[in-house]
Amino acid sequence: MAETRERGRPRAFDPDAALDAAARVFWVHGYDGASLTDLTAAMGINRPSLYGAFGSKEELFQRVIARYAQTDMTYAERALDQPTGPAVARALLLDNIDAVTRSDRPAGCLTIQGGLASADGNETVPAFLGRSRLAGERRLAERLARAVAEGDFVAGTDAAALARYLMVVTEGHAVHATAGVSRRQLRASADLALLAVDALAAPASTV
Repeated sequence: MAETRERGRPRAFDPDAALDAAARVFWVHGYDGASLTDLTAAMGINRPSLYGAFGSKEELFQRVIARYAQTDMTYAERALDQPTGPAVARALLLDNIDAVTRSDRPAGCLTIQGGLASADGNETVPAFLGRSRLAGERRLAERLARAVAEGDFVAGTDAAALARYLMVVTEGHAVHATAGVSRRQLRASADLALLAVDALAAPASTV
C-alpha cells in the first residue's frame, strides 16, 4: 500500500517552471555544455525525476525548444498576422530585436545558442534546430508569397528569397546580441534592412 501511494503521488515540481529553468542552462551553456548536474540543479529535481518526467537529455532539450516557441517566440506568430507583407517584415525585425535583448533573459536566441555545433554523437541536436528554423522560414515564405499575390510587393518578388533574407538578418541580430551589441544598434541595422523591403513594396503598400 505504501509503495502504491508513493507511485500515485503527484510530481512535487512544476514541469513548466522546470523547463524554463532548463532553458536558461541550455541557453547559456549550449546543448553540449549543459551537464545533467547543471540541469538537475537548476530544475530542482534529481536525475531519476528528470528522466521520468522528460526522458533523455535530448528529449528534454526538444521539450524546452517547444516551450520556448510557445512563449518567447510568439512575436513571430504576431508578425505573420500583420495585414500587409511590409508590415510582416517590420514587425518581425523589430520584435525580434526586442526578444533577443530582453533584460530578463540571456542575450540572443535559444534556437541559435543552443546548438550551432555539437560533439561527435550529438549531431542530431543542431540538425533538429536547423529543421526548426527552416520550418519557420517556410511559413514566412508562404505568408510573403500571399503578400505578393495580394499586391503588397512588386510583381515578380521572390518571396522565398525575401523570407531567407529576413531570417538571416534576425538570426544575425541574435548572434550579435550575445556579443553585447545594443538594442539601439540592432535597430539601426534593421532600419537598413527595411529599406530593402521598401524597395520591393508596391506603391500602395507601406512598411
